[in-house]
Amino acid sequence: MSEPSIFFSEVNERQGVFHRRAFLIGGLTGAGLLALGGRLAQLQLVEARRYQTLSAGNQFNYRLVPPPRGLILDRNGVALASNRPNFRLLVTKDKGLDAAAVMADLRKLAPIDDARRARVLKEIARAPKKAPVVVMEDLSWEEFSRINIRAPELPSVTADMGEVRVYPFGGAFAHVIGYVAKASDRDLKAAEGDASQDQNLLHNPGFRIGKQGVEKAFDRQLRGRAGATKAEVDAQGRVVRLDPEGDIAATPGEEIRLTLDADIQNRALEVMGDESGAIVMVDCQSGDLLCMASAPSFDANRLVKGLSGAEYKALAQYERKPLLDKTMAGTYPPGSTFKPTVALAALSAGVDPTERVVCAGGWYFGGRTWHCHKKGGHGVQNMHDAIKNSCDVYFYQMALRIGPDPIHATATAMGFGQTFDLGIPGQRKGLVGSREWKKAAFKRDPIWHPGDSVPYGIGQGYINVNALQLAVMCARLANGKRALNPRLVKSIGGVDQPHGDSVPDLPIPAEHLAIVRAGMAAVANDPTGGAYKQSQLGLGDVLMAGKTGTAQVRQYSQTGSRSNQGVPWKLKDHNLFIAFAPYDNPRYAMSVLVEHGGMFGSSAAAPRAREVMRVALLKDPEIRARIERPMPLPLVEPEPPASGDGARPMV
Repeated sequence: MSEPSIFFSEVNERQGVFHRRAFLIGGLTGAGLLALGGRLAQLQLVEARRYQTLSAGNQFNYRLVPPPRGLILDRNGVALASNRPNFRLLVTKDKGLDAAAVMADLRKLAPIDDARRARVLKEIARAPKKAPVVVMEDLSWEEFSRINIRAPELPSVTADMGEVRVYPFGGAFAHVIGYVAKASDRDLKAAEGDASQDQNLLHNPGFRIGKQGVEKAFDRQLRGRAGATKAEVDAQGRVVRLDPEGDIAATPGEEIRLTLDADIQNRALEVMGDESGAIVMVDCQSGDLLCMASAPSFDANRLVKGLSGAEYKALAQYERKPLLDKTMAGTYPPGSTFKPTVALAALSAGVDPTERVVCAGGWYFGGRTWHCHKKGGHGVQNMHDAIKNSCDVYFYQMALRIGPDPIHATATAMGFGQTFDLGIPGQRKGLVGSREWKKAAFKRDPIWHPGDSVPYGIGQGYINVNALQLAVMCARLANGKRALNPRLVKSIGGVDQPHGDSVPDLPIPAEHLAIVRAGMAAVANDPTGGAYKQSQLGLGDVLMAGKTGTAQVRQYSQTGSRSNQGVPWKLKDHNLFIAFAPYDNPRYAMSVLVEHGGMFGSSAAAPRAREVMRVALLKDPEIRARIERPMPLPLVEPEPPASGDGARPMV
C-alpha cells in the first residue's frame, strides 16, 4: 500500500478556519461579558438609588391624607364653618375580598342596618382597586375601640379618625355659606380633564367639596393640599408598622373671613320665626354686608352626611322653599318701598316737592279707579307727606307724569336691576321696566302704555327686586354720596379684598336725597307716620328712618276685598320694610321681606327690622357710647336765699 500523501495547504486552510472561528467566538464572548459588566456597573453604581427607591416602594406604602378644610369666619373671627374629629369605619377593596362576608362580620360589631349594608356593597363593587369605602361615620368611642381590637381578624377593614365639616350655627348661614359633600359622579367626570385637580383626593372617602355658596365659590382656596402617612407593608400589602418620620404633612386650606356678623345674622333668623322671607343689612359707610338671612332655612350639617331621597324631597317640595336663598335669588314686587326711588326720579324730572295732590281714597284713570290703601284718602299731599303716609294716589300721578324711563334710570343708579360681585353665584337681576325693555320683551304689544306707568309708581307691575337690592338702595340713599357696592368676602388667606366704598359718587343731587330721607324719617318718627309705633328703637336719641311696603300677589277683585283673612298662604300679600339708622349719621341700612305675610309692612316687617337694627347699633362701640352717654340734667330755676347770708343757690 502506498502511504497517504500530506497536503500542507489543506492543513493550513483548516487551521485558519478554526482560528477565525475561535477569534469570533472569543470576541462575542468578550463583548457579552463587557456588556454584562457594564450593565452590572450601571445597576449597582448609576441606578442604585432608583432601585433602592423601588425596593422601598414595595416595602413601604403611602396612604393619602385629606387636608384640613379652611375655616370660614365672620367679621369678628367667630367660626361659621370649621372641622371636628370623626371616627370612621372603612373597607378597602383588595383582591379576593369577600365583601358580603366582611359586612356580616362588621354587623356583629357595629349597628349596620340592611339599607346601609346594601349601599356599602354597591359602593365596594363600583370602587376602583385599593380604594377605601366608608361603611360608617361618627362611630362612638366604644364602637371604634371594639373594631380596632379585632382589626387583625378582619381583612381590609380599618377604623381611623378623620375630619368632618361642621357648621356651628346650623341653618343661620346655610344659604350664604353653603355646605360640602362627597364628589358626585358628575363632579368626578368634570374633573377628569382638569390637571389641577388631584383625582386620588376626589376619590378619598374623607374628602368633601363645596356644593353651594362660599363653600363652592372658594372651594379651591378652602381645599388645601393633601399629605400622606408612611407605613411598612408585607408582600400582601398589609400594614406591618407605621413610619411617622416618613409622613408628609397636609397643608390646610386658606382661611376665609366674611363681612357678616354672627350675632346679627342669628337674631335675624330668630325674629323671622316660622315666616318665609329675607333680612339683609349693609354698612352705610363701607358697603360691608352684616346680615344675609333667608328663612326658612335648613341645617347644613345634615347635607354633609347626605340626605335620604325622602328628606330631600320634603325640603324641595315645601311651599315656603327652604332651599331657595331669598336674599338674592328670590324676586318680588317691592311695593311701597319703591316709592323713595320714584320720588327721586320725579325730582330729577323737575317735579316740585311742594306740589300738592289730593287723595280721596282713589283716582279714576283709564276707565277704572285706582285705589289708595287708605279708605277715605289722605287728603292734600306734597312729596314729604306722600312718603310719610305712603299715599298711592300721589305716586300714581307722579309716575304717569314722568313716564317709565326716568324711574328706570334712577332705579338703576340706586342698585335695582343688577347683580353685585359678592364672589358667590345665585343672584337674580330682577326686572326694572322701561320703554326699551317692553319693546324687546313684548313683540305683540311693544308700546309702553300710560296704564303701565300707574302701578309702576307704587312698586307693582313691571318691577321685581330682591332683598339685597333693596338693602343696597337704602344704603346708597343713607350714605348720600357714594354708589356703594355690597361686599361679602372680607379677606382670603389674610389678604384683604376690595372694599365696597371704592366707587363713584351717586348721580343724584344731595338735596334730592335729603328730601326723600326726611320723608322716611317721618315714616318712623312722626306720630302720624306709617310705622311710628313699630320703629321706636328705645335707644335714646338714636332714631331710625324707614319705609313700609305691601306688595300684592293677586287681583283684589277676585275676592272682592283687600283682606288676607281666609286667603291661601301663596296668595297673601308680601310685607316689606327698608330702614337706616342713626338717622342723623347713618351707619346701617337694611331690608326686611316677609313673603306672603298677609299684613301691612308696618305690622309684619317693621318690628323685625327694629329688633335686628337694635343688635347692630348696640354692638357698635361708637353708637353704644352715644346711647350710654348720660343725659344733661335740666336746669333748675334759682330761688332767692332764705336768709341774707348771701348763700349761692343750687343750680
